Amino acid sequence: MAKTTELVRRSEMPRRGLDRCHDGEGTLDFTEVYSARRSGMPTSVRFVHDDVLPPGVSIGRHRHGESEEFYYVVSGSGLMQLDDEEFQVSAGDVTVVYPGGSHGLVNNTNEPLRIIVVGAAPRE
Repeated sequence: MAKTTELVRRSEMPRRGLDRCHDGEGTLDFTEVYSARRSGMPTSVRFVHDDVLPPGVSIGRHRHGESEEFYYVVSGSGLMQLDDEEFQVSAGDVTVVYPGGSHGLVNNTNEPLRIIVVGAAPRE
């Protein structure tokens, strides 16, 4: 029977420091919660990350080609750049970048900023 479900334990999730993410500043704490490549299953979700940005750390502004990306703010707050606008985001907020859109994020506070990032394949 074909594989139809999956459980990934926290202890199996690769975790590391990620320097200058998308040419941003500093090092964020990066946990690869899920990877379609690692899973080997065909899915529209390419990855799920659990990222913590210490104060002053940023994810540099970058543009998405055909992919989509969702940021869910778990805790803390920061300044999100969406295309040509900036927004203060905080726990419970979600941002979405559709194909062709750009975004970046900076933790401009004195507390850690934790986000869940979901990358999805192009829409058909």
